Parts: sequence; structure tokens; C-alpha cells
Amino acid sequence: MSDTAPNLAWGHININVSDLDQSITFYELLGFEMYRPAIPYLGLKAEAGPTEVSGGAARALGLRTGVTGRGCVMQLGRGFPKLDLIELAVDAQEKPLTNADIGVVRICLSSRNLQAEYASLGDQGVTFLSEPQVTQDGMANIAICVDPDGTLIEIIQADQDKWPSLPASAGGRG
Repeated sequence: MSDTAPNLAWGHININVSDLDQSITFYELLGFEMYRPAIPYLGLKAEAGPTEVSGGAARALGLRTGVTGRGCVMQLGRGFPKLDLIELAVDAQEKPLTNADIGVVRICLSSRNLQAEYASLGDQGVTFLSEPQVTQDGMANIAICVDPDGTLIEIIQADQDKWPSLPASAGGRG
């Protein structure tokens, strides 16, 4: 193992979708806005019909040559990570993972008033796995909603004052 840690920062989270327009509408309900109506380094655009994923990008992503699609970059606030939404024209696609699977199973968004967000999003037709739930020792309230393709989005209202203190040796890393 190297003595030097990588110098990495957040870039984006990618979510493949079956209907780009429907997914844009859904993520806008969660407060996301369009950052770019395209993913330039992949050669994908939201507005135009499907375009071919560039050869180098297709190889890097493990896609077959000639795959076409549409895509855009969304943002929540002005920071990172961004959210890439990509609709690919491929034959066999798998359903998203669930909370019982291995791998990235959900993304998490923070809320200052989960109950209000839950009510508002529910009124707009967003599906949740359950109503907001209080977690261990009241450290957080969480609710998980589902995007149009079944991708899980956790919404959390954390009360970090109830979280255990980090040991001094942890150096603030968690």
C-alpha cells in the first residue's frame, strides 16, 4: 500500500434510467436542477435523439461499441457530487439493487424537515417504502423513496447531537 493517499474529490453519481424525461421530472421533485442538458465527455445529449457513446468512453464504461443513448447532468445545490442520468438503448438491463444486495444500493439526501418533505413528495406521487422511521436512539429519521426505475433514494434528517463521540484517534474521519 502506498504511503501517499490518492488526491480524489467527488465528481458524480451515475444512475441509468429507462426514460430520461420521466427521471428528470422525478429528480426535479427532489430539488435537483439541470446542470448540463448533456454529458459532453460521453457524447450524450438530453434533447436530441439517442447518440452513440464515444468509442473510448464505451470501452472505459465496459459498453459494447455502437451503444446509443441520451443523458444529462443534474445538481442538488451548487456543489458535488453531480448526478448523471443516462438512458441507454441496450437490450438486457437489470433491475436496481435493493437494500439487501451488495454494491451501491442507494444514495442519500439530507433534509432539515423529513416529515414535511415526505408529505410534500407523497402528495406529488413519489412512492416511499414506508413512512419516516426513527432510527436507533433517535439519531436520525429516515424514509426511502423509489425513482421511476426502482432506484432507492434515502432521505435522512440526522440529529448528530445524539451520535456517539468519535475517539480522539479517529481524527474526525468517519
